[in-house]
Amino acid sequence: MLAIFLKTVPFFALIGLGYMAGRTRFFTPEATAYLTKFVFYFALSAMLFSFAANLTLGDILDWHFIGAYLWGCFIVYLIATAVGLWRGLSVAECAVEAQVATIGNVGFLGIPMFVLILGPESAGPMLMVLATDLIVFSSIIVILITGSREGRVTLATLRIVGLGLVRNPMIVSISAGIAWSATGRDLWQPVNEFLTILGAAATPGALFAIGASLAGKTAERMAVAGWLSFCKLVLHPAAVALSALVIFPLEDSFAATVMISSAAMPVAGNVYMLAQHYGVAPQRVSAAILVSTAVSILTLSAVIALLTGGSP
Repeated sequence: MLAIFLKTVPFFALIGLGYMAGRTRFFTPEATAYLTKFVFYFALSAMLFSFAANLTLGDILDWHFIGAYLWGCFIVYLIATAVGLWRGLSVAECAVEAQVATIGNVGFLGIPMFVLILGPESAGPMLMVLATDLIVFSSIIVILITGSREGRVTLATLRIVGLGLVRNPMIVSISAGIAWSATGRDLWQPVNEFLTILGAAATPGALFAIGASLAGKTAERMAVAGWLSFCKLVLHPAAVALSALVIFPLEDSFAATVMISSAAMPVAGNVYMLAQHYGVAPQRVSAAILVSTAVSILTLSAVIALLTGGSP
């Protein structure tokens, strides 16, 4: 575990640097917002396009892999929802808490980290996890929140879901990369070098932006934040491991390792954006992101070390 921990330390150190910059106001919330936009729309999109353009559709579309991952996710999703209903929460609040319990920071933290720690071959499984999270669970939360408010799911609700997907730069860049890969042609060298240079900014930029954004979050309602962080960092990887190794065992053990490790990621920042947009428990989500990110410094290293035997 020590070897893995030492490999993850630089990533979390960059997050810590961003956090200090945000806390001291050297990096203002406005600056953080623009850095996040740069990473989200440009640097990370270039990285994802490059990965997808060098993979085949079969590398990214493995239905057995996706099914095993979804089974593990839905188990935790249902547990978080059931606990929320037992506590007397509304459907919208339960949807947000279930999203917190199952959606990890795969795009901004997972892909840059795993490509360096586990190797470039982890890109395919990670892109599958990311696409599944974005397409399936981002759609579910919008449908549940808007449907519970309106009392039914309308065509307008489905239109919102569809527009959200086609406007998401991560989905667009992955789809464009796969489309290019299908042509069988290599990227023109200047284009490939341009994407490499731009994509190289994704890792430090994303990690710094995560830290700076955490500086503006509060750790209120610690009991709930602790429960949701436990769901994300412990129950989620455990359920995905049960699915990928026992119930629907994957033939590719490396893909299973990447899948389970991705499930051990801390809560994703886009869950807070959704909660804030719909006005549903943003403080609760904020606290869970803060707590899960801090605790994952140890738990993520432990999960990866357990799966790889301590040598990535």
